[in-house]
Amino acid sequence: MAASGKSFLADAGYGEQELDANSALMELDKGLRSGKLGEQCEAVVRFPRLFQKYPFPILINSAFLKLADVFRVGNNFLRLCVLKVTQQSEKHLEKILNVDEFVKRVFSVIHSNDPVARAITLRMLGSMASIIPERKNAHHSIRQSLDSHDNVEVEAAIFAAANFSAQSKDFAVGICNKISEMIQGLATPVDLKLKLIPILQHMHHDASLASSSRQLLQQLVTSYPSTKMVIVTLHTFTLLAASSLVDIPKQIQLLLQYLKNDPRKAVKRLAIQDLRLLANKTPHTWSRENIQALCESALNTPYDSLKMGMLSVLSTLSGTIAIKQYFSSAPGAAATTARSFDLVKLAQECCYHNNRGIAAHGVRILTNISASCQEKDLLPLEQDAVFGLEALLVLCSQDDSPGAQATLKITLTCMVKLVKCRPHLSQSVVESLLAQLHSAQDNARILMCHCLAAIAMQLPVLADGMLGDLMDLYKLIGQSATDKKQELLVSLATVIFVSSQKALSTEIKTVIKQQLENASNGWTAYRIARQASRMGNHDMARELYQSLLTQVASEHFYFWLNSLKEFSHAEQCLTGLQEDSYSSALSCIAEALKSYHKGIASLTAASTPLNPLSFQCGFVKLRIDLLQAFSQLICTCNSLKTSPPPAIATTIAMTSGNDLQRCGRISNQMKHSMEEFRNLATRYGDLYQSSFDADSATLRNVELQQQSCLLISHAIEALILDPESASFQEYSSNGTAHVESEYERRMMSVFNHVLEEVESLNRKYAPVSYLHTACLCNAVIALLKVPLSFQRYFFQKLQSTSIKLALSPSPRNPAEPIAVQNNQQLALKVEGVVQHGSKPGLFRKIQSVCLNVSSVLQSKSGQDYKIPLDNMTNEMEQRVEPHNDYFSTQFLLNFVILGTHNITVESSVIDSNGIVWKTGPKTTIFVKSLEDPYSQQVRLQQQQGQAPAQQQQQRSAYSRF
Repeated sequence: MAASGKSFLADAGYGEQELDANSALMELDKGLRSGKLGEQCEAVVRFPRLFQKYPFPILINSAFLKLADVFRVGNNFLRLCVLKVTQQSEKHLEKILNVDEFVKRVFSVIHSNDPVARAITLRMLGSMASIIPERKNAHHSIRQSLDSHDNVEVEAAIFAAANFSAQSKDFAVGICNKISEMIQGLATPVDLKLKLIPILQHMHHDASLASSSRQLLQQLVTSYPSTKMVIVTLHTFTLLAASSLVDIPKQIQLLLQYLKNDPRKAVKRLAIQDLRLLANKTPHTWSRENIQALCESALNTPYDSLKMGMLSVLSTLSGTIAIKQYFSSAPGAAATTARSFDLVKLAQECCYHNNRGIAAHGVRILTNISASCQEKDLLPLEQDAVFGLEALLVLCSQDDSPGAQATLKITLTCMVKLVKCRPHLSQSVVESLLAQLHSAQDNARILMCHCLAAIAMQLPVLADGMLGDLMDLYKLIGQSATDKKQELLVSLATVIFVSSQKALSTEIKTVIKQQLENASNGWTAYRIARQASRMGNHDMARELYQSLLTQVASEHFYFWLNSLKEFSHAEQCLTGLQEDSYSSALSCIAEALKSYHKGIASLTAASTPLNPLSFQCGFVKLRIDLLQAFSQLICTCNSLKTSPPPAIATTIAMTSGNDLQRCGRISNQMKHSMEEFRNLATRYGDLYQSSFDADSATLRNVELQQQSCLLISHAIEALILDPESASFQEYSSNGTAHVESEYERRMMSVFNHVLEEVESLNRKYAPVSYLHTACLCNAVIALLKVPLSFQRYFFQKLQSTSIKLALSPSPRNPAEPIAVQNNQQLALKVEGVVQHGSKPGLFRKIQSVCLNVSSVLQSKSGQDYKIPLDNMTNEMEQRVEPHNDYFSTQFLLNFVILGTHNITVESSVIDSNGIVWKTGPKTTIFVKSLEDPYSQQVRLQQQQGQAPAQQQQQRSAYSRF
């Protein structure tokens, strides 16, 4: 349990004291200076870890200069180690500040008499091509080394030439003729030609260069028909076309020609591989004729391996726009329309093929056609797809081999896709899945449970029918505690929670707990409890968390589980709410708040510096404040009975001109309540913006909480505060087409119901009557009756992104200010590194980083001058795009007023959709603005000039007496 807990609570320990960047570099430098070769090598290979930990230019520059020294004076083995480090740390190369010095030290070895040393240097230069693309001495050395008689050196020169060609247009243009001569020259051995040809894939910098390279490759394909030459040339041809873009249609035709006419299997395989590459990259460039030709080749080939390759290309295309182009035949072209069914014919033929892979691709093509093409003459395909899927399901669910499992995954994905776009097929799909669950292997059962859960989430109507079969299977699972059985318990429990949409019956709970007691470990029980919390089955979750409290080894895990138990108990209290029973509603909310306060105390205790649980704490605090706001609103509504408007309320309203005064004190209370709900909605919006790494379901959950706050504030305004100007247009329902979970579905139905009630009351009665307050109370109860869903991000973080900032100049001591003269500007350099977890960009990627710099005067020193407001503060914003996860920019700041200024640099990120996320961090430094010496001198002279004049006046006054 404790070992697996790392997924939701990072290592609870604080770790040993880390060395700072300078100490770490000095430690490695000591190793580099050692007289022992082993210690030197060890120091060299530890550099990538140092770069990862301290990825800022000042350290990386020093480190690479030290490595360049080792490269210059060391032996070939040390040079090889430095080369490997350079290649591993490619993304840090652009942070080298003294590029000239670095290159100079490395380049000196090119003049060595040792061809191996020269070869390593050439590879080193090739690895650095991104930072020195236009160095003419490097270009010259590469050209020279291509003519060397040493094979090792020539191969290194080819490597360097390929890297420089990719980076530099000048080098590519200059080397193209040389490469062409060498390839066509009779003296060049064939194996060398095979290594030289791939350089031509980088000749895409302009149209004429690409065209001449294509002509050369065309000549090579016809002049050298040997298998190896054709394979290398064709592949280079494809990569060149994919980069230059203009020749892709021609390349597709060429590959199809080779696929059809060349008898060699190796060439056909290469053609299929390249066609798949082009299908993934540019599906829109595939014409109907191209797809038709591929279908004909697939229908005619006798080889299963080739047929499978062609089908994989077709199945890739069938999921893109190419399929629509294929079926949208030109008017009057009857022949084309008839032949266009070759794809369908091929897919139907392959659906029941004895090779699983071919059958899977056939089924996938049929599914994609059914999903994207809505023509009536293609409707029978749906049934074919369903039959094909069922046949594959029966075949793969009995087999435990990895190949069968991979095919089963494709089959189940197709089932979910088919059911999503054609709901009328769902019944037969679900029945076939349930029928196979009993006889399937454990691995297959787990995957099938995931599929059933996905279908039940989309179509809750089907869920009730599954429950009986699932419970029977749950009882039948053996007593063994193997990993697969544990996984199966979790998957089945998930489907049961999804299926029993409202609440779990006592019988179901008993069966689940019994199985967990018999055959599970603590981690399985925790995962099932987590799923129960996600599905809103809080009573089940509370019991499971309670049982796990004594099974954990760390107090952080104990507090985490205890907090989850309290939250589940709090949400369980709210399930007893009933409409029109307001006093019991208040007591239920009070009970829930009591548990929530206990839970938040535990949650705070569970957090560690490494894992502060900021999202969890923020989400729970907002939930507490929301429940308090709901409770306060019900009390306010009740105050109409306990404290009705006084008899003179109408007179007061007429005198003050405020019509709301006739309602008495409830009007002011309602105004406060509305502001509170709007404030809560804003805070939910802030939580949303700070959750860059959250999955879409979690973000949707936060959005629904925000919408419920806005709904109540709108209802208060529409019913009581401002009935005349209330608009219902912006709150109208947009349909439930994109609803992805039962929780969202139920919340949306509550929103729509409340809006209808509010709108009907708004038209009929003037405020404030008991009908209005009852409507508000019922709206609150309806929202609370929907069990809260604790989504994935509450428990585990699948994506992790953080930004590390470094400011310069920076003081030695953080509390110490930086001194600046008030007639000068401070150039503040902001550097940053984007750090990722194990799955970067899983949900969203960083497009650019937005840096906001602001300064505030903290304390003045010197005289008060009247200074324009513009000079009082600095407020600037810049957007920078990270390159290799590094960015830097500069700000010019004015500090005209003498005194201490507080500068705050805050970063936020913009994703690929242009949405701004407030991820932080926020860094602060202090600046002390000092008077410049010249102004100080002038001021002192003026003061000294004024002093004698004052003394003179005093003397003349005394002299009168």
